[in-house]
Amino acid sequence: MNKITIIGGGNLGKSIISGLASSDLFEAKDITVVDKSKYNLKEVEEKLGVSTSQNIEASIKNVKWLILCVQPRQLDDVLKEIKDIVTVDQILISTVTGTSIEEINKTVPNNKVVRVMPNTGASKKLSMTCIAANEDVKEELATVEKMFNTIGETLLIEERLMQAATVLGASGIAFFLRFLRAMIQGGIQMGFHPHEAQIIAVQTAIGAATLVAENGTHPEREIDKVTTPQGCTIEGLNEMEHQGLSSSVIKGVMASYEKINTIK
Repeated sequence: MNKITIIGGGNLGKSIISGLASSDLFEAKDITVVDKSKYNLKEVEEKLGVSTSQNIEASIKNVKWLILCVQPRQLDDVLKEIKDIVTVDQILISTVTGTSIEEINKTVPNNKVVRVMPNTGASKKLSMTCIAANEDVKEELATVEKMFNTIGETLLIEERLMQAATVLGASGIAFFLRFLRAMIQGGIQMGFHPHEAQIIAVQTAIGAATLVAENGTHPEREIDKVTTPQGCTIEGLNEMEHQGLSSSVIKGVMASYEKINTIK
């Protein structure tokens, strides 16, 4: 039963499959990908050497783990298709935004369900994946963590925080990229060619994040190391704050959070 089936071979599905296939958790022959797209299936089969199928029913028999990696609008149809096939021994892992464990269990009532929220950093094995589950999945959570550690970092959270995790971790990719774009534009205005400005800004962003991640310090501690009295750094930081940088970011995060709580 140490087999896994991933329903959905899109971008996120491919990233998860790549992580699992390169780990020692599963052998390639024990990983099956189900998708309606022959193109997606051909790509994962050729690149990753896993099994592929367009037949859900055949692909989830004798499988311990089942990852639901489809669009929110597709989930209901998938659940209805598998509800009479899945067994109580199978663990359902959902990457679908906005659908709770309780809602999934309304269609498949006897199964253990885990919710996970990766982000697009998964394609570079740099995802931040938040994981939530009920008490009945306590024994299986360690394995789920290992699965998603193959594509980055993981954090166990309460399910009530999954919407917030989606905004901070998944939408957050876009927020940081928009700030990065602004840095690049500033570099161009100062005289760098676009590709030069991008190289400098990207590496600087990587360095800044790594300092906080590896030193375990608060961002302000690292900022203090860069700012000198009456220097250009504090001048720029204060001007950004006068223009509402922190306030705008917080308002943007909260606007996304309010929106996600209205999406059904």
